[in-house]
Amino acid sequence: MRSAPTILHLDMDAFYAAAEQAAKPSLRGKAVVVGGLGPRGVVATASYEARRFGVHSAMPMAQARRLAPNAAYLVPRFSLYRSVSEQVMELLRQLSPLVEPLSLDEAFVDLEAGGAAHDSVSARATGERLRADIRAVTGLTGSVGLAGSKMLAKIASEQAKPDGLVLIEPGTERELLGPLSVRTLPGVGPATGEHLRRAGMTTVADLAEAGEDELVRLLGRAHGAALFRMALGHDDRPVVAERDAKSVSVEDTFDVDLHDRVRVRIEVERLAERCVQRLRAGGHSGRTIVLKVRRYDFSTLTRSETLRGPTDDPAVVREAAGRLLESVDTTGGVRLLGVGVTGLADYTQEDLFAQAAAEEAAAASSAASPVEAAEPPEGVEREAAPAAPAPEGPTARHWSAGQDVRHAVYGAGWVQGSGVGRVTVRFEQPGSAPGRVRTFRVDDEDLQPSDPLPLVPTASPGGAGPGAEPPGSRDAARGHPYETGA
Repeated sequence: MRSAPTILHLDMDAFYAAAEQAAKPSLRGKAVVVGGLGPRGVVATASYEARRFGVHSAMPMAQARRLAPNAAYLVPRFSLYRSVSEQVMELLRQLSPLVEPLSLDEAFVDLEAGGAAHDSVSARATGERLRADIRAVTGLTGSVGLAGSKMLAKIASEQAKPDGLVLIEPGTERELLGPLSVRTLPGVGPATGEHLRRAGMTTVADLAEAGEDELVRLLGRAHGAALFRMALGHDDRPVVAERDAKSVSVEDTFDVDLHDRVRVRIEVERLAERCVQRLRAGGHSGRTIVLKVRRYDFSTLTRSETLRGPTDDPAVVREAAGRLLESVDTTGGVRLLGVGVTGLADYTQEDLFAQAAAEEAAAASSAASPVEAAEPPEGVEREAAPAAPAPEGPTARHWSAGQDVRHAVYGAGWVQGSGVGRVTVRFEQPGSAPGRVRTFRVDDEDLQPSDPLPLVPTASPGGAGPGAEPPGSRDAARGHPYETGA
């Protein structure tokens, strides 16, 4: 435990939902739910307006829709969230070399290591300055906790939500922790909490009064002793700048069980490609390929294959995942598929035999049909095969609620909803007034997918500044339904 509150914990407020509200002016102050929109989707984040209806993270999307039928339901835009996260993490790294990210929107910072704070006054000033910088750079808010340990700093940031700062003075830990629920402490989940409740312990003060011996008797030596120390406010864990990834994986849950074996194979290959993209983005390679299959009856099977050396070759990962699929019985249907790579390394030892075979096959194909076998230019990815035929014809496109688009006439906007061959778009952007809603055919050539716009626009010479309105924004539509019909 430190004698000064120089460990900072930052937690962005309702991060995904707040980013969507900042990007879409018409949603500010409205209930917004981000997550999978299919019948098996789950809530990733709910805005504070949606939380008033009882919607929360990890809730089934179907239940969220029943609780808040008039909310705006949007698909996640991880490219936007990652770019905003990078801006926030850069602000943290300016405070200290010891920054420990826990997720895109959460991190610990050792202020003492960077000379940013040495007592309560300087720590509070640094925390307030950080909150102001985050708002200026991203347009979003974050809550800050300051304490002498990581556990207490995280508890403080929870108490600070939303958009606040709480500092726990060293020496006041027992007084603060005493009335809190045992679930507040790290490592106390629903099962452990219920076990302690049956033993008559519901608050942290109850744990401290019970003593270490009693907790060891109830929970075992390691867990009981650690829990007793935390109940006293003791936590000596350091802020660790680098958290080594142990694995990289991607998975998809399907709205309807997959029965076609060919479709299952295509989905596995697509997941393998995505997994390798993440692997390369992290500068890693891996030796063990893992396939996860959840069947129609919720039984989950995992298969793995360890290669001779680390690889980040999409063909190698794709072929290994395909071999693993052959050993799995998918009769009856598949509801979830996942592909992962473990045994990560920072270098690649190519599978020379597989590479040589691929080169020979490419050469033979090129000789037979030079045009069809042509490889894409270096740095350009080969287009993946479609997962399934388009439901409305070969030229039909799918538009998801919340997706970024750009129209040749009306400019930047986002999809409010689609169906029956039509897509509804609201034309607005960060910094503008709420924009107008227009409806197009789903195959309208003037409407194209677009990259997310920055949440804090910058003025350009001779162009519109942050407050500029997109075309048509002055006659904003009123009462037009969101994706759910609100």
